[in-house]
Amino acid sequence: MSFDIGNPSYGLVFWTLIAFLLLLVLLRKFAWKPIIQALNERETSIENALASAEKAKEEMARLSNENEQLLKQARVERDTILKEAKELKDQIVTDAKVQAQTEGAKLIEQAKKEIDDQKKRAMAEVKNQVSSLAIDIARTVLQKEFEDNKKQEALVADLLKDVKLN
Repeated sequence: MSFDIGNPSYGLVFWTLIAFLLLLVLLRKFAWKPIIQALNERETSIENALASAEKAKEEMARLSNENEQLLKQARVERDTILKEAKELKDQIVTDAKVQAQTEGAKLIEQAKKEIDDQKKRAMAEVKNQVSSLAIDIARTVLQKEFEDNKKQEALVADLLKDVKLN
């Protein structure tokens, strides 16, 4: 059987058309619905995956922003804590200096008072010793002077001349 393109056989065309239509009906009934359903399911799953990816992207952006805000807040809190700690340290150092100066001034004042007290005691002791020495010297001098009765009478008479009675 030879096939001539210029002279088609109507019987062959008829049966080819019948076979094609039968194939088309069978494909439509059994193949196209499952294929279209599978394509629709695939399209839906792709759309869902894209929507999930978009949600995940938005969630990541939100979390990233939250993380940045938390980091900024943590930095601000850290800076505040460091500033407060530095101020507290400076205050403690200042208070310690003032207290040390006050204590030093008290100790210096106390030492000055103690030195003055010791100086006064030493001066009083020196005065007592000088007065004791003067009395001892005067006693010794007077004893030598008054060994002679004539000298005693002359001294008494001299003293009586100076005394005036009212």
